[in-house]
Amino acid sequence: MAFEGLASKLQETINKLKGKGKLSEKDIRDAMREVKLSLLEADVNYKVVKSFINSVSERSLGDEVLKSLTPGQQVIKIVNEELTKLMGSQESKLNLEGKLSVIMLCGLQGAGKTTMAGKIALMLRKNGKKPLLAACDIYRPAAIKQLQVVGSSIDIPVFTMGDKQSPVDIAKAAIEHAKNNGNNVVILDTAGRLHIDEELMDELKNIKDCVSPGEILLVVDSMTGQDAVNVAESFNSKLTITGVVLTKLDGDTRGGAALSIKSITDKPIKLVGLGEKMNDIEVFYPDRMASRILGMGDVLTLIEKAQNSIDEKEAEKLGKKLLSQEFNFEDFLTSMQQMKNLGPLSKVMEMIPGANAKALKGANMEQGEKELKKMESIIHSMTLEERRNPSMLSTSSRKRRIAKGSGSTIQDVNKVIKMYDSMKQMMKQFGGLQKKGKKGLFGKLPF
Repeated sequence: MAFEGLASKLQETINKLKGKGKLSEKDIRDAMREVKLSLLEADVNYKVVKSFINSVSERSLGDEVLKSLTPGQQVIKIVNEELTKLMGSQESKLNLEGKLSVIMLCGLQGAGKTTMAGKIALMLRKNGKKPLLAACDIYRPAAIKQLQVVGSSIDIPVFTMGDKQSPVDIAKAAIEHAKNNGNNVVILDTAGRLHIDEELMDELKNIKDCVSPGEILLVVDSMTGQDAVNVAESFNSKLTITGVVLTKLDGDTRGGAALSIKSITDKPIKLVGLGEKMNDIEVFYPDRMASRILGMGDVLTLIEKAQNSIDEKEAEKLGKKLLSQEFNFEDFLTSMQQMKNLGPLSKVMEMIPGANAKALKGANMEQGEKELKKMESIIHSMTLEERRNPSMLSTSSRKRRIAKGSGSTIQDVNKVIKMYDSMKQMMKQFGGLQKKGKKGLFGKLPF
C-alpha cells in the first residue's frame, strides 16, 4: 500500500485529537511533534517538513480550531489542505495541444522509463489519441528490443532506427514518421545513466533543442526517497523539466519523494505508476492522495476505475438477472471476475472512506485474495448444468465431488452456496422495493 507507514502514523496521531472534546495549545503542539517525526521517518525533505509543520501549527492554534465545537475535525481539515498544497494543490494535465504533441521521457537507468513510455501510450490511446513510441536509447543493451516488446504487448507502434544513428536524428525521424502515418503523439524513450553526467545532459539538451517537446517528463523511482528529489533537482536545473512521473508508488510505504518533489523543484507530479501491469498508471491528484493518506478514502478514483474496468453491457445484464431471479453460478462467477478487474483488494480498500491504514495493515488482504481464488475454483469444479441450475447442489454427493475437484472441503462448498443464496435473497428484496416504485432509493447496481 502506498504511504502505508506514514498514513498509519498520521491517522493514529489525528485520531487522538478527534477523541478530545476540546483542544489546548499543548495538545496541538504534541500532535505536531508526532506529525513532524512521522514525516521525517517517511524520508520527507527536512525543509519541506519544517514549512509544513509551521503552516499547520499556525492555522491550528487559531481561534477557528481552539474555540470550535469539533476541534479534531478542524485540525484534520487543515492537515488535509496543507498536504494537498504540499503535493501541488490540483491535477497538472499533460500538454497535448496542437496537431502533434511530443513527450520526452528522461531519467536515470532503472527508474522504469521504457515501461512507463508504454503505460503512457496506452493511457493516451484510451483517451482517443494515436501515440507512437520512439526508441532513442541506443546505449543500453536490448533497450530497443524492450520497447518493441512493450509496444507489441499493447498494440502501439514503435519507431526504431537501430543503434547506429544519433538519438537526435532518431527523434527527428520519429516525428516525421508520425506526421506521415497519422500519429498525433510521439513519446521519446531516451537513454539513462547510472548517475548524472555531462554527456547524458548534453544529449538530452540536444534532443530538446531539435524537437521542442511540449512535455519533458522526468521518470523517477519513488522508492528511492530523498535520492529521487535530488535527481529531480539536477535534471530540472539542466533541462527545465515540465513535470515528474513517479514509478513504483504502490511499493513506497514512506512517501518521501511524492511529498517533497513539488516543494523542492516547483514541478508538478503528473502521473504515477502503481503496479507492474500496463494499465497500472494514474493521473496524480494531490487532493485525492492527501485524502488516502489521512484515511478519508478516494471515491472519485474508485468510480473512475470501475468505469474503465467493468464491462457496462455485462454489468447491465447481470443487474437484470439479479432482479429477475435468473441469477445463477455462471453469473456469480462473472460478477466476481468483474470486481477483480478493479485491481488487488488492498488497493480497492484504501480508496474506501474509513478504511484506515492501520486497519488495512491488520487485515489479511492476502488471505482475502486467496478466498476469492478458492471460490472461483469451487465454481469452476461444478458442471455447466450445476452452475446454471444451483438447485441441483442440494445433494451431498455433488458437494463431495466439487470439493474434491477444487481441492477444498464440503464446508467451503457450503459457504459458497450460502453466499450465493444470500446475494440472491438480498436482490429479491431490492426487486420488491423497485416494483413498489422505490427505484431511486438504490440507483444503479454496482455490477
